[in-house]
Amino acid sequence: MQHFETFLADKPLYYKEIDHKRVHSAYAILKPHIKRPKTIHVVGTNGKGSTGRIVAHLAYEHGVKNYSVGHYTSPHILKFNERIWLDGEDASDEVLEVSHQRLFKVLGKEMAEALSYFEYTTLLAFVVFENCDLMVLEAGLGGEFDATNVCDKELSIITPIGIDHQAFLGDTIEEIAGTKIRSIQKLALLAPQVYDEVVEVAKKIANNVGADLCVCPRVNTQVDPYGLKHIAKEKGWSDYLIENATVAIQALDILHIPYDIKDLLDLELFGRFYALADNIRIDVGHNPLAASAIVKALDKKVVLVYNSLDDKEYEEVLRILKPKVKRVEIIKINSQRATTLEEIEKALMTVGLEYSTFKNKIEKDENYLVFGSFYVVEAFLKQRKV
Repeated sequence: MQHFETFLADKPLYYKEIDHKRVHSAYAILKPHIKRPKTIHVVGTNGKGSTGRIVAHLAYEHGVKNYSVGHYTSPHILKFNERIWLDGEDASDEVLEVSHQRLFKVLGKEMAEALSYFEYTTLLAFVVFENCDLMVLEAGLGGEFDATNVCDKELSIITPIGIDHQAFLGDTIEEIAGTKIRSIQKLALLAPQVYDEVVEVAKKIANNVGADLCVCPRVNTQVDPYGLKHIAKEKGWSDYLIENATVAIQALDILHIPYDIKDLLDLELFGRFYALADNIRIDVGHNPLAASAIVKALDKKVVLVYNSLDDKEYEEVLRILKPKVKRVEIIKINSQRATTLEEIEKALMTVGLEYSTFKNKIEKDENYLVFGSFYVVEAFLKQRKV
């Protein structure tokens, strides 16, 4: 049997077509061999990672030594271990290896090798988390057909839904919302939405499946029931992170999981409008919805370090960001899905933004935003040797 790192390296990250029945067959084999903790499933377009991590962090910190929590998220920035967070830290290489050996043995060689990268690592997380009290699962790009949707859940959190991954999810906001929200079971929490259509789709699906739907109102900046303003100021959080935290707290309230709001002061949301330095913010956002949130968060013009994957609406993203951008520095990213330099330059010229190539030079008198995808943040950190 191959070691985990070697085994995973042989699996392609992307597939043009996916057999959605395969992971269900694999889970049916695995299910009798593991225990399932109380489960929260997080679906949506934006804010899944930060919302899920806030839930996991608050639940774990309040019950340290007595309450075990796992959080499965994707993709990672620098190392795979980031995807499987267990009791306050990324899973160790040893934990991943032991869980892989067990999972491979249970599934058998043929099934283990047939599963996609994401399918296998999702089931791996189930093995790592089986002795947890709470498991927080972040969906990949979908919901209904996502590998994370194979198991039952006590609560679904639906974060803001926007236009993204149309090739897999549909061309309209209604189609995309439907694909994601059809993953709910008995209880769902709907975060504040940009599109009214999402709320209507959620209500319809909840009614069809007999689920209780809790609709989270948009955060009123004049009202602060959880005392988040002080924490946000201390952490340098923007409004969208306050909103994500509010949703996470409501999820804990719904499931009667205790927490101490002050524990957020110790939480680092790396890659989420994160202050890497006094004049550098990094954010893994990559779509128009994320760009709109970032524009609201920025209080001054920035140099944008940018690139994009070819299936993203990069011209629209650049158009949204333009009012807060002095110039763009294009950074090379390592992905087979990266947009060509010519296409990025064409989009920049169309939008009317000055641009050049990123040369790993940071001016002290400039403010920088590193944005566009996990790959952009990864490339920047590696060049800066962070």
